[in-house]
Amino acid sequence: MNRTRLTTGLLALVLVATSTACSSNDPQSGGSGSGTLTLWDPYPQLDAESDWARTIESCAAASGTRIERTSHDTTDLTNKVLLAAQQGTAPHVLVVDNPVVSTLAEGGVLQTAEELGLDTSAVEPNLLAAGRMNDKTYGVPIGANTLALYYNKAVLTAAGVDVASVRDWASLTEALEKVKQSGKKGITFSAVGTEEGSFQFLPWFWGAGANLMDLASDDAASALALWKSWLDKGYAPNSVIGNTQTTSWQEFATGEYAFAENGTWQLANAAKSGLDVGVLAIPGRNGGTAPAPTGGEFVTVPVQSDNSRNDTAKAVVHCLTSGENALTTDTALSYVSALPDVQAKQVAAKPELQVWVKAVKAAKGRTDDLGTRYPRVSEPLWNAVQAALTGAKSPKDALTEAQATAAAAN
Repeated sequence: MNRTRLTTGLLALVLVATSTACSSNDPQSGGSGSGTLTLWDPYPQLDAESDWARTIESCAAASGTRIERTSHDTTDLTNKVLLAAQQGTAPHVLVVDNPVVSTLAEGGVLQTAEELGLDTSAVEPNLLAAGRMNDKTYGVPIGANTLALYYNKAVLTAAGVDVASVRDWASLTEALEKVKQSGKKGITFSAVGTEEGSFQFLPWFWGAGANLMDLASDDAASALALWKSWLDKGYAPNSVIGNTQTTSWQEFATGEYAFAENGTWQLANAAKSGLDVGVLAIPGRNGGTAPAPTGGEFVTVPVQSDNSRNDTAKAVVHCLTSGENALTTDTALSYVSALPDVQAKQVAAKPELQVWVKAVKAAKGRTDDLGTRYPRVSEPLWNAVQAALTGAKSPKDALTEAQATAAAAN
């Protein structure tokens, strides 16, 4: 089928690849033998004995093929796929981070679910949205992770805070004040000047009713003013300015903090921490659950010069994302499933996941209809957060400058 060639802008992404991938196979094996399907994924940490690898082997057998799996870290994977597509050596099946889907789709790298005959009707619409572009769907989500507030039950009890009272920004801030008065610390999060900082700010930004098309709105400024007020009052440490999500978690794990904004990927660490930890959905400014950005990957089928393996690739995608395999896979990845019936099974097995299912149902793709323009908005946004929290600019002035930068870039 005809596809547009990779644009200059997309090819530029290829050139930034600098790290060495963790791979078990030759990355240029996309066009390997007719009896073998190639699959690339962003899970180098999951070895051949992992549940994920076993699921791949099971799906290979069910699809009557052999699968050669190659793993790269997320950033390196994107660059290598773009280069492979240009060279005609793309893998038959690609598991890729959801914000990258629009980039690959715009570059003509991916086949659509409609072309392949993949049924996505059972998938949660807000999770599927990250893979939709121009009314077409590119792949199927495996599942999703997102953000919520972990809380230390002992710290809140000592401060006289009933977590059920935390329903909006005002009640959360009141809880932080009580915690500070009790001699403990309030909340930690990541406001680092990278995509992690934007990712962590988005629930507050969206929870205020702000939109990424207008970074300078009063709603946006209210969210940034909230974070700034927490630093000014000592409810959050100045270290958040440089915190990654990992170092933020390490602060919370000291047992000194009441709250930490972090993701489902910390569930295992929470269990090992020795702390009595609960989870609360991030509240919107005036109540309800704030939309948090989704993480997680899509299983996609890249364009091939020879489509003879499409039916087999489709069978593998269907198998990897089917309800019977999703429970095992999502548990291994600490994901909430993209399928409502599997979400119910997850909660039945672990009732504490109910909060995460609630958060995922309220979440949305971080690109938020911006598609490939998202990076040109995200970077000015994290720079604005940095400028405001360091005191270099007021929240309103920092976001006004961010909007001007984003508008000029787009």
